[in-house]
Amino acid sequence: MAKKAKGGSKIVPLGDKVVLKRQAAESTTAGGIVLPDSAKDRPQRGEVIAIGDGHTKQDGSKLPLTVKEGDRVIFVSYAGDEIKVGDEEYLLLSERDILCTY
Repeated sequence: MAKKAKGGSKIVPLGDKVVLKRQAAESTTAGGIVLPDSAKDRPQRGEVIAIGDGHTKQDGSKLPLTVKEGDRVIFVSYAGDEIKVGDEEYLLLSERDILCTY
């Protein structure tokens, strides 16, 4: 069974799903130019907040996920669904949408 999410969140993902907190967008360029909201890219990086209990194999057994809570990850551009719980915004996606940890 999935564990309660880190930070007191009530989100409990199922199966191979992962809940991420997206990293904040950069507000200035390397040269110091301040970017307006319309020019900011949505970061493809985030921190794992909660994970599901794993992939279900054909024989019914569970294969645990590779990532764990607290991991910093890079994921594909348009992966997952954005959800809002209280004042916090999260991203719910499948583990296969995660490219790497860092």
